[in-house]
Amino acid sequence: MNINDEPVYVGRDFGGRDITIDAALIQHYLAALGQRLPIYREVAPALVLHSECYESLAWYLKNIWGNLHARQEWELFGEVPVGTRVHTRGFIRDRYRKRGRDYVVKETWVQAQDGRLLSRGLTHQSFLVEGSDAGATKGDAVAKDREKSAERRFEIGGRGHALSPLEKTITEEVCMAFSGPSENYHTNRAAARAFGFPDIVVQGMLPTCMGAELLTRQYGRGFLAGGKMDLRLVNVLWADETVRACAEETEAVPEADRTRIHLDLWVEKTDGTKVAVGSASALR
Repeated sequence: MNINDEPVYVGRDFGGRDITIDAALIQHYLAALGQRLPIYREVAPALVLHSECYESLAWYLKNIWGNLHARQEWELFGEVPVGTRVHTRGFIRDRYRKRGRDYVVKETWVQAQDGRLLSRGLTHQSFLVEGSDAGATKGDAVAKDREKSAERRFEIGGRGHALSPLEKTITEEVCMAFSGPSENYHTNRAAARAFGFPDIVVQGMLPTCMGAELLTRQYGRGFLAGGKMDLRLVNVLWADETVRACAEETEAVPEADRTRIHLDLWVEKTDGTKVAVGSASALR
């Protein structure tokens, strides 16, 4: 098959753009997350460009009904001082299929003007396979009570030193601040229903950013330059729900003249339902 017949192929390069990480961009991020750490007067939050991968949706598959953000990986290589001019670059890293869904993985780089790699993100987006039972367009793509089933319960934690959790209620106003200003299935109920969801779906990057804020609060520059995260988004977070980002230190490993702290990381609703589960690390 000629790759021109399938626009979403592994290796397709989407180019990028130049962005100045100025105070206004940082304040927009902080207003949505509600975190205002003193360090942000000097350097940008780790995930201030959390949704750069979605700047263009040309990497999406044709059937976008019921599509979901499934997993997010981050590697942070360098601090970004306020006022820094950066360049982004995105390309298709991988494609795979499992349980009635096609997955596309887009890799996004943020580079300094001299070419240094500052951060790397891998976004796994899932799409219902057309023609399969899972891809049927009747009813809801994801029912609200799905998370109550035994297969949607995830055990994590209880094996290390716990950090103080970070809690937030994700109101509709927070959804708009984080995923607006356009009306889409992350900000508007009618748009959500058109995509097969019974309510506003909180953008998966929001709980991911909560995890990053928790780790920045604890480790500061040791997370901003050298931090890693890998989160699977396992249950849908709906508008007007309250969640807390949690982490436990599980291992300390020497790394050059510093120590890498490994953690279990998760985001859960007040009833214990896990929204995201995974791991992280930072330098101390």
